[in-house]
Amino acid sequence: MKMLIATDWGWSEMLWVALISICLVFFVLVLLVGVMKLFGCIFAGRQGTAGASASSGRVVVQGQLHEEEIAAIATALKIYRSAMHDRESEVLTILSIKRAYSPWNSKIHGLTQMPDRK
Repeated sequence: MKMLIATDWGWSEMLWVALISICLVFFVLVLLVGVMKLFGCIFAGRQGTAGASASSGRVVVQGQLHEEEIAAIATALKIYRSAMHDRESEVLTILSIKRAYSPWNSKIHGLTQMPDRK
């Protein structure tokens, strides 16, 4: 039985491995897209049947808002408008402070010295 070692591979073997791996990646991506679309169709079907049974008590007209939706929009607008008065001035001030020399803020002491070679 001949074992393949990475150093014994020629260009043809490497190209086949690359081609197979690229095809495998694209196949898995297409498979994942199909699974996602299948789940989307399944869950959209469930929402349609659940929505029809839940709204059977009242008439739903396309394009009209209900009282709950109007109240939620009004509350969101009120909260948004009340938060606007706390706006900052958006001016950035940078002050330059001259500090005296200190060995604690000296960067040269943090560098590693090169060893002496003999």
